[in-house]
Amino acid sequence: MSQSSTSTPSLEEQVQKYASISAATAHEAMGRMGAVDSAIKPLRLGMKLLGIAFTCRSHPGDNFTLHAALKMARPGEIIVCDSGGFTEQGAFGDVMASCAIGMGIKGLLIDGSVRDSEEMHRIGFPVFSRGVSIKGTVKETFGTLKEPVCIGGAIVHTGDLIIGDDDGVVVVPAAQIPTLYQVCEAREETEKRFRKELMEGKTTWDMLGLQALAEKKNIKITF
Repeated sequence: MSQSSTSTPSLEEQVQKYASISAATAHEAMGRMGAVDSAIKPLRLGMKLLGIAFTCRSHPGDNFTLHAALKMARPGEIIVCDSGGFTEQGAFGDVMASCAIGMGIKGLLIDGSVRDSEEMHRIGFPVFSRGVSIKGTVKETFGTLKEPVCIGGAIVHTGDLIIGDDDGVVVVPAAQIPTLYQVCEAREETEKRFRKELMEGKTTWDMLGLQALAEKKNIKITF
């Protein structure tokens, strides 16, 4: 009996399928779930996050736990840090970013602040944060590693997929990683057809059936 040549894609292969999927598309494909608070933004336009989450929780103004996360995270992962939304001290900077690059870590998502933003941009380390602050932190209190965290209203578990771009960040639960891609791809194909027809002269009003919606709401519109 011959063995099937089809094998289950590795996690890395599954993640790479999302390289062309926007955060907004993944959010919509999940039924508008998983979005991180829009106040958490990339340090510079063009930065992207794509990788598996390694979670940690640090005390505000303290980056002790973040240093441990840098030591423990595996290549290809993204450090996801709940810093309590505290923005008055930069818990992560260019030195830590250099370490992350050396460890093969693909980015940082932090509900808190960072500093040395210009240098992190220069060395190509993507960071999405709630703020930027020149003030440094202490190393006094240890938090948690690899436990669920809340980042901008979104619950993140170690092993979830993080997608971030200029529009924002979405969290894809680990269980959905193998299958959500097909939904995302189908949605993008539909939007591609929409854009083509719109550029050929059709209107969103007609293609989305908004006349019927207006009539249902007893809104009288004459074109």
